[in-house]
Amino acid sequence: MSDILVPLLVIIPLVGAAITLILGRHPRLQILISVLALTAVTAAAAVLLAIVDSTGKPAVVKVGGWEPPFGIVLVVDRLSAIMVVVSALVLLGVLVFAVGQGYADRDRDTPVSIFHPTYLILSAGLFDAFIAGDLFNMYVGFEMLLAASYVLLTLGGTGSRIRAGVTYVVVSLVSSLLFLGAIALIYGATGTVTMALLSDRIRELPLDVQMILCAALLIGFAVKAAVFPLSFWLPDSYPTAPAPVTAVFAGLLTKVGVYAIIRTDKLLFFDVPLQVPLLIVGGLTMLIGILGALAQADVKRLLSFTLVSHIGYMIFGVAIGTELASGATIYYIVHHILVQTALFLVVGLIERKGGSTSITQLGGLLKAAPFVAVLFFIGALNLGGIPPFSGFLGKVGLFEAGAASPNPLVYVMIGAGIVTSLLTLYALMRVWNMAFWRPKKDVEGYESPLIESLQEGPTGSVGTMTGTATATDTETRTSPLMIGAATGLMALTLGLTIFAGPLFDLAQRAAGNVSTPEPYIDSVFPEGALVPVSVDEGGVG
Repeated sequence: MSDILVPLLVIIPLVGAAITLILGRHPRLQILISVLALTAVTAAAAVLLAIVDSTGKPAVVKVGGWEPPFGIVLVVDRLSAIMVVVSALVLLGVLVFAVGQGYADRDRDTPVSIFHPTYLILSAGLFDAFIAGDLFNMYVGFEMLLAASYVLLTLGGTGSRIRAGVTYVVVSLVSSLLFLGAIALIYGATGTVTMALLSDRIRELPLDVQMILCAALLIGFAVKAAVFPLSFWLPDSYPTAPAPVTAVFAGLLTKVGVYAIIRTDKLLFFDVPLQVPLLIVGGLTMLIGILGALAQADVKRLLSFTLVSHIGYMIFGVAIGTELASGATIYYIVHHILVQTALFLVVGLIERKGGSTSITQLGGLLKAAPFVAVLFFIGALNLGGIPPFSGFLGKVGLFEAGAASPNPLVYVMIGAGIVTSLLTLYALMRVWNMAFWRPKKDVEGYESPLIESLQEGPTGSVGTMTGTATATDTETRTSPLMIGAATGLMALTLGLTIFAGPLFDLAQRAAGNVSTPEPYIDSVFPEGALVPVSVDEGGVG
């Protein structure tokens, strides 16, 4: 069954994209096809996760029957399956929110007709990157999702979105060129780009060559993952997009870069000493990101900076390098995907209820939208790491793994992680106090140390998929689909807490797969069928 299901993860959204493009003048059919496609992928990914978890062996498909390293190979292990399941659930939830937003705008052509095919291409690129068994196919997946993201980021064609889109395009092109250049270097040094084969051949190279190849890949992935100091582009790019687009970008796109770092670090470069530089970079990413968040009055920009800071926790887990740390990192990635996406959707609801996303202009939302207030409060506590939520559990898992490390620098990073968590909670509770707890009548002329010296984001009206609307027009324009999508994703974050035990065990089993590359290699090249061509002989892969 896995031979059929694995390629369907990419084929279904691509076919769906083609059909929705043809149905551009039939928005209801577009919605139906998009929802069915992502639902089918979610079901297929869940079945694959059950299969690979029960067998303990990755599911491998050799595309076209060509044997690796000459053909394309798709590999789904526990980590890949987890990422695809979570991504598909998030993409489906955000799609429902986007459809609800279209109906709330009283325009049955909203989201615009190009949204659905582009969104499905983005989905196909994500899934392809997660299951790619070679670096070049991973690069193709990256380019698919990036090309689609360019379109989604500039939907509506407003000035702020075009400016943000230009920055995003330039940075993405540079990171893609770095990634492609790193692939060329690796192919020149080893004669292959198949990761199962690279795992064996890279070990034959001198350590200094391994370090150069590793650094080349890491820089490309670090740009995509928004790791400091290569994260400068993110806070100015994401907040200008429509709420559903911002939510899916914040939840998923940076995690593809983190996934690539984990995969290549554990499978290809496990002999390269990376702990100290990754610890330093992870700690700086935490602190610089959260300090940027503290200076923001705009909630979207604030959350964008917290997104950067919490990438630092994931890099911290990768740096520790143990199986326990890898398991905690995987759990934390899933937590952050869900809670960050849910919070951005809630901010989309705040924007419509309050007519702004600046805390200097918001007030009285606890009375005006009590259910939205509850959703934001839960998400804020979760992201801030308050027990018993999944954010607290994930951080404790990372700190516990770090405490077992003999490197004293790890303890400094644990301290940085605790400070970052507390500052995250402070920043989000300031939003709660100003936007929800403060009465609406007190907004005008309000003075408080909480909002002194805060930086306003780019000015603009409430964002829609196709343009802008005034605060008065949008104040009550929400739909049950929007509320339901945000509630559903927030409920999934609570599920991570309620079922933390079995989910942590699953993450730990996935970490066992990642930390021990032999099962991955044996699945691609069974029964010792590893291609015996040496580097000096210039093997082809």
